[in-house]
Amino acid sequence: MKSPNKFDLRSWFGQHYHNLVGIADTPSAIATGFAVGVFFGFTPLLGLKTLLSIVAAWVLRSSKIAAVIGVTLHDVILPFLPLLLRFEFQLGYWLLSNPHQLPPRFHISGIQPREFLQWTTFLTVGGPLLIGSMIIGIPGAIAAYWIAKGLVIEYQKLRAHREQRRHSTDGPEQTPVP
Repeated sequence: MKSPNKFDLRSWFGQHYHNLVGIADTPSAIATGFAVGVFFGFTPLLGLKTLLSIVAAWVLRSSKIAAVIGVTLHDVILPFLPLLLRFEFQLGYWLLSNPHQLPPRFHISGIQPREFLQWTTFLTVGGPLLIGSMIIGIPGAIAAYWIAKGLVIEYQKLRAHREQRRHSTDGPEQTPVP
């Protein structure tokens, strides 16, 4: 018997899969919304990811529900988020530096908590982090688009086939004899 507090990754993915493919929209609109959500899931904008994905999905006339599902899929990588953010920062720093170089080693021992809240820290860390997240997010969104579109098309074909079979087994309507 499962513990009620234990996280079941397979059922979590299954639930999100069924939520995604069950959206009543075109495969392209669902896939675009999902890709938008995946893209914003890679950004470091922790409080704004879902809102930005909904707005972008609305602008692109795609599925806002699929965008939210795409953003929530990043909940799976929360334990690895510090590593992902560090990699995105290093990539962005490397791209923005001239000549290209990796950032200096980070030592937390000499930093005061108030330094994290200063605009200079935000700008020196935020710029490279945002650029790096976009570089990682774009290929992730492209892959998510094609994977989601394929899954939705297959699911919609299967659902249409089931509907057709169900209606064909009902038989022709019987007209009552007066």
